[in-house]
Amino acid sequence: MADEPELPRADNDASSDEETVKGDRHEGHIAEDLEAEQPGTESPAPPASSIAHRYRELLEAEHETPSEDGSTDAIPRLAGSPMGSMLSVPDDPPSAQGSVMSSPGSNLLASIASRSGLASPTPSFRPFDQRFQSRISSPSHLSSPRPSSPAFLSAHSRNVSLSSQLLLDPGDTETPSPPWEVVRWTKLKKLNGQVFSEAGRRNFGSPTCLAISAAIVLGTSKGIILVFDYNQNVKMIIGPGTKAVESGPVTAIAISADHTTIAGGHENGNIFTWDTTRGARPFLSIPHLDPAHQHNRNADGHLSNVAVIHLGFLGTRHTALVSADDRGMAFSHLATRGTGALGRTVKTTRILGRYPDSKPPPGKTLKPSTVLAFASLPLGNVEMATDGMGLTAMLTPYLLVIVSTTPIAQTQHKSARPKEVAAHSAMTGCLAWFPGVKLKVVDPVTGSQISKVKLVYCWSNILTVLDVDEVPSEDKDKPPSLKFRARSRWKCEEPIVAVQWLSRSVLTVLTISQRLIVLEDRSMRMTEAFDLIHKHIYHADLFSHQLNILVEQLDEEDPSMHGVVADAFYMSFKAYKGRLFLLGFNDVSLGALSNWADRLIALMENGDYVGAIKLATSYYTGDANKLTVGLPEDPELRHSMVQDKLMEIMSASLKYAFGQRQKNNPSADDNHLRELAQTCFVACMSVDDGDFLFDEMYEWYEDAGVEGIFLETLEPYILDGTITAVPPSIVKATVAHFVSKGWESRLEEMICHMDTATLDLDQITQLCKQHSLYDALIYVWNQAMSDFVTPLFDLLALLVPLMQNGHYSGTPDAEISGVSALKIFPYLSYALTGRVYPTGEPLPEDVAQQGKAELYWLLFSGKSITWPKDSNKRLLTRPKQSQEPSFPYLRLILNFDAASFLSALNEAFEDSFLNDSPEKAAISSSGRDLPEEQIFGLTVNRQYIVSILMEIMNSSDFTPNETIYLDMFIARNLPKYPQYLLFTGSTLTKVLVGLCKYPGKDLAEDAQLSAEYLLSVYQPPDVTELIPLFKEAGFYRILKRIYRVDRQYGKLVQTYFEDPEDQDAIFNCIEVYLRPQAGLSKRQIRDIHQVIKENSAEFVDIDPAMAAKTIARHAPELHQHILDSVVEEPGLQYAYLKTILEPEKENVIARSTDRDLIEQYLRLKCKFDPEHVSDYVGLVQSSNLRLEQLLPTMEETGVIDAAVILMAKEGQVQEAMGRLVKHLETLESALQGLLAGAGSEDDSGHLQSSAEELVHALRKFVLVGIWLCQGQTKTARAAVSSRRGRKSPADGALSPDENLWVDLIDTSV
Repeated sequence: MADEPELPRADNDASSDEETVKGDRHEGHIAEDLEAEQPGTESPAPPASSIAHRYRELLEAEHETPSEDGSTDAIPRLAGSPMGSMLSVPDDPPSAQGSVMSSPGSNLLASIASRSGLASPTPSFRPFDQRFQSRISSPSHLSSPRPSSPAFLSAHSRNVSLSSQLLLDPGDTETPSPPWEVVRWTKLKKLNGQVFSEAGRRNFGSPTCLAISAAIVLGTSKGIILVFDYNQNVKMIIGPGTKAVESGPVTAIAISADHTTIAGGHENGNIFTWDTTRGARPFLSIPHLDPAHQHNRNADGHLSNVAVIHLGFLGTRHTALVSADDRGMAFSHLATRGTGALGRTVKTTRILGRYPDSKPPPGKTLKPSTVLAFASLPLGNVEMATDGMGLTAMLTPYLLVIVSTTPIAQTQHKSARPKEVAAHSAMTGCLAWFPGVKLKVVDPVTGSQISKVKLVYCWSNILTVLDVDEVPSEDKDKPPSLKFRARSRWKCEEPIVAVQWLSRSVLTVLTISQRLIVLEDRSMRMTEAFDLIHKHIYHADLFSHQLNILVEQLDEEDPSMHGVVADAFYMSFKAYKGRLFLLGFNDVSLGALSNWADRLIALMENGDYVGAIKLATSYYTGDANKLTVGLPEDPELRHSMVQDKLMEIMSASLKYAFGQRQKNNPSADDNHLRELAQTCFVACMSVDDGDFLFDEMYEWYEDAGVEGIFLETLEPYILDGTITAVPPSIVKATVAHFVSKGWESRLEEMICHMDTATLDLDQITQLCKQHSLYDALIYVWNQAMSDFVTPLFDLLALLVPLMQNGHYSGTPDAEISGVSALKIFPYLSYALTGRVYPTGEPLPEDVAQQGKAELYWLLFSGKSITWPKDSNKRLLTRPKQSQEPSFPYLRLILNFDAASFLSALNEAFEDSFLNDSPEKAAISSSGRDLPEEQIFGLTVNRQYIVSILMEIMNSSDFTPNETIYLDMFIARNLPKYPQYLLFTGSTLTKVLVGLCKYPGKDLAEDAQLSAEYLLSVYQPPDVTELIPLFKEAGFYRILKRIYRVDRQYGKLVQTYFEDPEDQDAIFNCIEVYLRPQAGLSKRQIRDIHQVIKENSAEFVDIDPAMAAKTIARHAPELHQHILDSVVEEPGLQYAYLKTILEPEKENVIARSTDRDLIEQYLRLKCKFDPEHVSDYVGLVQSSNLRLEQLLPTMEETGVIDAAVILMAKEGQVQEAMGRLVKHLETLESALQGLLAGAGSEDDSGHLQSSAEELVHALRKFVLVGIWLCQGQTKTARAAVSSRRGRKSPADGALSPDENLWVDLIDTSV
């Protein structure tokens, strides 16, 4: 290729960057940005705000805040518009009933409040298959108003950050632009006046290229170089009166690392360097090759009149340069030491390209080429091995080539043009180095405090970042080798014409449509995109003359080269120390990305303090594009920079918002204060500063009389556990506000998520009782005072008036209290299993042990008690009677709802507290100064509990409708805890009998399951006595188990027939026991056969096909009996016979040849599938079918073709033809009658379809006749051939087969 360098290769050279690109490839999306800017209505300016001016003072110092490497690094993720106010959530009316209904005690007991008698079983209530669950332990029903991501909003303008557009809902096309300028541009008016004025252009020519360092350097069309300082004063005018002005326009400029030497390349191929302290004459002159010696050259150099378009100094040297021209050739120039320009000689070495008269290498053709992009590696702020190597990167239409020029020219890396380059696109190329620098903090990705050298390069729309790693050499005297790795790749939606590093982590990209895109390096995330077309950036056509031939020829194998050649922009777009410099046709502009402080100030000046808080919060959390706005990656550094400013913004915002409200109180808008509250909450939670919320912020809302907004905003943070500690004064205000709104249930949830140490216990307990907030009441007693007895006493007190004399009072008030009292059951379930009620979190072990002991003592101590102990408050369950029953509280609960109590106790039995352990026995025996309730509670075990329950529930106070639950409880728990429970056989038999006598069908499944549990560990002495009970109860699974164990297979099969839930399993059962491997005796097989006979109709009705397969395999002798049993159901007979006589291929049963079955099947087939009777008759193997049994049915159903075939197979050919002729004559008469009776046009459609059917039938039966005649002819010929030599029939007489043909032809015609 034309541009391939003839240099030695370094060992670590990579063949292609395609294989080394790592990580995700992110594509930029700028389709919408190419649209014209949308005109927007200008919003009225906000009133002058002291808040903004105050913040300008606060943040002014932060304008130039550096990141860890001294550069402005990052940008906020500008999210969607601020969240609306909290959704209105319908709540319950402010009544006790409302609170109770909003907070049901258990999802198990939803229907219990509505049943007519609480003592009756709950419909479909399965007490031991579900767990109690409180409303509050399940996910909250509230819609949290918290925004998911704090930030400002974005827009649909070409001038706004593209990251904003990407984060917006696509439908939001009218959102306003952010109030800040993404880039703050400064026009250098003084400089522009001197350079672009008419006098300036006349004296110096028009600017053609730009270079930036400690000075602003411009090259002009008259060969002059202008040097300005940053005060826009002319420091030097280089070139007048020297050979430089005779060399044509300046086409390339370079500045040395120490800013003291400037190099200029000219259109005719000459290069001059200038000392900035003595600009009268060149420091070095590097002329182009003499045209006269061009063909007989003995040195390298640029050709005459070939423009030098790229220049660069190497390292710190003033006498070492690299250059490239538009013909695709590049050179390094090393000057010897000497005195003055004449005392130095320059050695020029070709590092890229070939001279025009060079012969191509064998087998290769020279393609036109140029150097699209070119740069030498600049120096960083730390010494690197690459500093002395003179690394130079060059980009041609075909290759990226990186060479080292010191000590000798050597190729270090080469990579081909990426395959992803879009076909038929613009030919563009650009690149830029970023040197290794020392960081203020360790790089979180690499773990090093020195960043790697890296190169960004672009072909067309594909941008790649290449890392350069130094690999130390084993020989200390040798320099390290270099490893090049393409780390990231990004695809733009249009060709890229220039690229620069704005900082170590931020790239700026200029596209062909003059849009500026800002990218974060590692994430390849596009953070900003906006137009620069109004800047009129200077560009020139440098490459089309050289590359036109290349791009105009379409290469089918590589269409990416086909397209157009873009103008060059690289000489007009430069970055230096975080600033952008643009050379336009009419001016020079300097731009800087707005940093985070600028953007906050802009929002405050615009009056959007909510947006400012959100944006500052996103800066703090790191959600924003922090690198672009000058914030460091390191969280600690970033937090220290942002937190104080965020708190100041919130303070100032609150002061401003409530000041404005005070001025304009009649028109005050609470929604804005609600939004401000939500925003401040998010910010304070992000910085972990709750004190600001409850001190300063709450005071503002309280003073303005809108503390409800604050409290409603606080709610979701309490519910999700973000805030648990709330000052008592705010708790008091929360209670007052939510009660006034009738939101008691929501208040209850909040209380159950608070730290009880912050609560006023007297106030809270009184309130909870007043509004029936028993979930919260239990929570406070348990958590604040570790008291588990008092809340249960409060709930039992609700039951006493409802359950006088053990009977439920069904008044409306009783219903309300009854529903509240239902919380007893989930409370016991949670507390007796060591969980906090109602949140479900685990209790500390010592607290859990105490609570369990107290509750068991209360329920099972057998007496009424006084609580608190030092009071005289004794809870009586029957206050109107002189004496309390034994176990009064347990009886009270069981009379109220035995099922729910036993369900809760079923969960409690799983807890290890009830185990009989040595440690537990030692504690209870020693006493250890424990209170009575603790000692008693520690002695309770499962056996004791069950014994008490059996004693109480066996009395006359409980009906079988309630004792069924105790039976189920015992039956289910005995198999789980056989080592802890002991019962007599008579007790367990009694339990089984009780289970068989369940009170309602809804409990049938539960009762059977319980009985199965019990029978798994208990074998009744005479189970046969229970079988009638099991049958009556419908316990079919148990019956099957018994019969299977006893090998009573006939009764087992009978049970399958009787079980309505499992009838389909009958086939598998018969299959298993009738197969030979089952080893059944003849008697057992006869028993099964007899059961099948007795239930044969039902057997077929379940699934006729499965029934047929099963019987065909194991009892074919039963076929006829089974068919006779369903004589009234011919459809079932047909399906049954079809399975055995026309089995599908996958069926392994043999086809039956029983004549009676076949005849019966044919008769049924004539009825159910007449179209295919003839097909079956043709296939049937039986030759002794009785025609007298079949022909009447066939004729009756019109299956004449099958009748003819059957008669022919039986040898009755003449009769068959006669029957066929008769049928054809019938069809003929029908057709004639149809045509003769044709009437009005209205019947024409019906007439046509009827006629078509008759013609189709005629054709069909004529074909049957042909088949019959052909078969007879074949038979006759075979007979003739066997009788050769015998007398022939008399002349003229027709043979029988010929007579058949005549009859058919005669009838047909």
